[in-house]
Amino acid sequence: MVSTYIDYNLITRDMKTSLRRTAEQTLVARETEYYKENIGKVTSIDEFLDDFRLYSYAMKAHGLEDMTYAKAFMRKVLESDLTDDSSYANMLTDERYRNFALAFSFSQSTEVVQSDAQEDALIGLYSQSIANLDDAVTDDTNYFNAAIDTVMTVDQLWQNEKLKNYVLTALGFDPDYMSYAHFKGVVTSDVSDPGSYVNTEAAAYKQGYQDKIDAVKASASAADLADSTSAASKLIAQYQSAINNAPDYTPLAAAFNFQNDGTLATGDLPMTATQKASVSEAYAFAQPRLSSAAAKLNKEYYESTIGSITSVDDILSDSRLFAFIRIAYGLPSSLLTSTMENILTSDLSDPSSYANMQGGENNAAYKELAAAFNFQTDGTLASGDTAQTTAQITKTSAYWMTRYNDADEAADESLIASFKTLMGVVTDVDDLLADTKIMKLALTAVGLQNEGDTTRKLKKVLTSDLTDPKSYVYTLKDERYVELAKAFNIDTDGSLGVPMLAQSESEILNTAKSYVVEKSRFGTEEDKTKATEESKYYSAEIEKIESLDGLLANRRLVDFILVAAGLDPEEYTTDYVRQMFKSDLDDPKSFINTEPDTTIFKQIVTSYNFDSDGNLAKPMEGIQTRRGLLETEDLYLNQTLEEQEGEENAGVRLALYFRRMASGVNTAYDLLADSALLQVIQTTFSIPKEMSSADVDVQHDYINRVLDIEDLHDPEKLDRLLVRFTALYDVENNTDVSAAELIMSGRGRNGISADTLLSLTQLRTGGA
Repeated sequence: MVSTYIDYNLITRDMKTSLRRTAEQTLVARETEYYKENIGKVTSIDEFLDDFRLYSYAMKAHGLEDMTYAKAFMRKVLESDLTDDSSYANMLTDERYRNFALAFSFSQSTEVVQSDAQEDALIGLYSQSIANLDDAVTDDTNYFNAAIDTVMTVDQLWQNEKLKNYVLTALGFDPDYMSYAHFKGVVTSDVSDPGSYVNTEAAAYKQGYQDKIDAVKASASAADLADSTSAASKLIAQYQSAINNAPDYTPLAAAFNFQNDGTLATGDLPMTATQKASVSEAYAFAQPRLSSAAAKLNKEYYESTIGSITSVDDILSDSRLFAFIRIAYGLPSSLLTSTMENILTSDLSDPSSYANMQGGENNAAYKELAAAFNFQTDGTLASGDTAQTTAQITKTSAYWMTRYNDADEAADESLIASFKTLMGVVTDVDDLLADTKIMKLALTAVGLQNEGDTTRKLKKVLTSDLTDPKSYVYTLKDERYVELAKAFNIDTDGSLGVPMLAQSESEILNTAKSYVVEKSRFGTEEDKTKATEESKYYSAEIEKIESLDGLLANRRLVDFILVAAGLDPEEYTTDYVRQMFKSDLDDPKSFINTEPDTTIFKQIVTSYNFDSDGNLAKPMEGIQTRRGLLETEDLYLNQTLEEQEGEENAGVRLALYFRRMASGVNTAYDLLADSALLQVIQTTFSIPKEMSSADVDVQHDYINRVLDIEDLHDPEKLDRLLVRFTALYDVENNTDVSAAELIMSGRGRNGISADTLLSLTQLRTGGA
C-alpha cells in the first residue's frame, strides 16, 4: 500500500485537479448533471424527497448519507425557520442539519409587498421630497426673476416651458390645458378695454352657458322647472355653476405688458418689479403645502400690517392675519372667530375672564395669546397703544416660523403611520392601487403625484418585469416609474413576489451568521456582541444595495463579506474583489478560476444576485441559490473523493476529511463530537485510545494541552499537523515507505522533509 502521506500529498498538492478528475468519472458526472438539470424544477419538499437521485445526492454532499432513509426527520429539518433559534434544525446539536436546510430555500424566501428596506427607502424618499419643496420653490423663483427680463415676445415666453409653467401655476391654471392661441390672446389683452380678447372671451363664455340655460327653460315644462330634482333643473344648475365659476384670466392678462401683436414697446419689460413680485408670491402660495418661502411672505405681511390694526374686528375680518395668529400660538384649525375675539379681549388680571377660565388643554395658549396683544375688553385700543409692541410682534413672528408647518408635519406622520399599517394587509396589486393613502405617499415619494396617471397605467407599471429591458415600465423612458416599480414586489400576474435583493434572505442569514462565528470563535463575549451588531448593520444595508458598484463602494460591507468567508480583508483590494465578481465562472481561464482561493470566492460570488453588468438580476429559480448549488456540487465531489480514497487507505480519507472540516472546529468539544476528527487528533498526538473512556471534560482539557485550536485555522499549521498525522498513521498501521515512493512524492518540492524522515526513522526504531 502506498504510504498515507504520499497519497495524501499527491491529492492535495493540486486539489483542483484531483476534484476535476473525480468530477469526470462517468457515474459522478452523470449524477451531478442530473442534479444540476433537475434541482431547479423542484418547487416543494415533497417533490425533493420523492426524487431519490436528487435527495440522495444532496444528502451525500452534506455528509448525511447514512440518514437518507429518515425522510420524516429530514422533512422537519427542511421545514425549519432558520431565523428562529428554537426551530427544529437550529435545536439539533449537529450543524450538518442546519447547513443542509440552509442550502435550500423552502422556508427562507418571503413573498411580501415590501421589505423593511423598501419601506424605509420609500418613506425616506417621501420625506426628502417634502424637504426638497423649499429648495424647489426658491430655485424656480430665482430662475423666473432672472429669465423673465430676457423675454421680448409672447412667442419666446410660450416656448420657454419653465417660465410659462411658473406663471400659469402661480395664477391657478393647468399648463396642460392652455392653448397657444388662447394664451397669446390673454397676455396681449388690455384689461381696461371691454373689447379686448380677455374681456370678450369671458363674456362669450358666460353667454354661451346662459344661452344653454335659456334653451332648457324654453323646452322644459313649468312642472319640471319647479321640481329641483328634474333633469331640466339639474341641467340648469350645472350651467349656472359653470357661469359662477368661470375662469378669470384677468390676473394673467394684467401680469404682462405685451402689445396687441405680442411684442414689447420700446423700453418696456415684459413685467414690472411689482408684477413679478405679485406672481412670485402667488407661486409660493400655489404649492400643495406651505413652504418656508411662503411662510416668510406671511411673516412680512403680518409685520407690515399689524401696526395699522386698531381693533379686534380688524384681525377677525382679515383671514390671513387670523390664521397667522392662530397657528403662531398653536391653536387648532377649528378655532372660531368668536373664540379668538373672547381671548383677545380678555383681562388677564381678572380671574374670571375668558382666557383665564376657558380652553381646557389649550388654556396656557389662550393666556399667552391674550398677553401678546393690548386690546381693551371692548376690542379697541387705549389712546396711545398699538395692537402689539415691537417685542410682542417679534415673539409672535418667531412662534409662526416655528409652528407654520406643524399641521403638515402632523399630517405627514399620520400618513406614514397609516402607510405602514395598511401595507400589512395588501395581498395583491389591486389592493395596493385601491388604497389612496398608500398611493399618495408612494406617488409623492417618486415625484408622480401630479401626473394624473390612470389606475390601468399604474398597474402596468407595478406588474412590469424589472429584469426585462423590454417590459412596459422601461418603455415610458421615465425613471420615476422605474423607482415606483422597484418600491414594491409585485409579480407580473399582480400577486405578491419576493424582494429583488442583492442577496436572498437565506444568503443574508448565512453570511451574517458566518461573520459572527469568524469574529467570535476565539474571542470574548464582547467580541461576539460587537460582531452581532455588525451583522445587523450588514443585514439592513445589503437590502439597500442595487448594484455591484453600490456594494463595492461600501468597504465596510466588503470587509464583512470577506471576514464571513474566513478571509483577511487586508489581503484583498476592492479591485481584486471586483475582478472576482466580473469573472466568468464557467471559463477555466477566468480570473476567479485561476486564483488560489477559487472555491471560497466562487461561494461568495454565487451568493449574490448580480448579472454580468453588475446590476441586480433575478435569482435562480427553484429551491437553491447559485451558491447552494455550487456548494452542494463541491461537497459531493469532496465526499466522493474522500470515499474513493478511503477504499484504498482509510488514513487518506481521514486526512482529507479533517482538512475540509478544520475551518468549522471552534473548540475541543467539536473534535470530541466527531469520531473521525478525534481519530486524527489521537493519532497525531499519540493519545491512547483508552483516553476515550475518560470524562469528556478531562479529554477536552487534554486536547487543549497538546493542541491550540486556533492552529487549525492557519493553513500552514494545519498542513504540518496533517503531515504528522499521515506519517504517524503509517507507523501505527505498519505501512512501509519505499525509496521509490519517496521519489514519486516529489520530495524536492512538496515531498517529505528531512525532519519528517528523521521522525519516521526514530518512530520505527523506537528512538527518542
